[in-house]
Amino acid sequence: MKSKKPQLDPESQEKALAELRRYREERETGYRSRALKLFPHVCASCGREIPLKRLHELTVHHRDHNWKNNPPDGSNWELLCIYCHDYEHERHEKVPGADAVLAANKEPEAPPIANPFANLDALLKTKDEKKG
Repeated sequence: MKSKKPQLDPESQEKALAELRRYREERETGYRSRALKLFPHVCASCGREIPLKRLHELTVHHRDHNWKNNPPDGSNWELLCIYCHDYEHERHEKVPGADAVLAANKEPEAPPIANPFANLDALLKTKDEKKG
């Protein structure tokens, strides 16, 4: 039985293969690939060993919660299973002062267009002064 997929001409095949190779090289240089090469495939929190066929369940956690901080020696990373990674972020959100760390990593938000309560103090003071 013949395949119904359209066959690519050799030039298109070569372009597609080149794009796939480039994509693979980009992934291999990413921090997840580097962390998987540096550390054993074990969750740093619960100690569960992750087999190769389930490696997608192992995540890279940034200890300082700044995903842009990726030192080449991996000192800001730890491998966590998906369950421990979720728990770590939930725990971090409940810690006092965690908002300051997260705010330092976020880009500044645009100021609001209008604040309906901007002049409220002045209006209240004038009403109080009129009464007194």
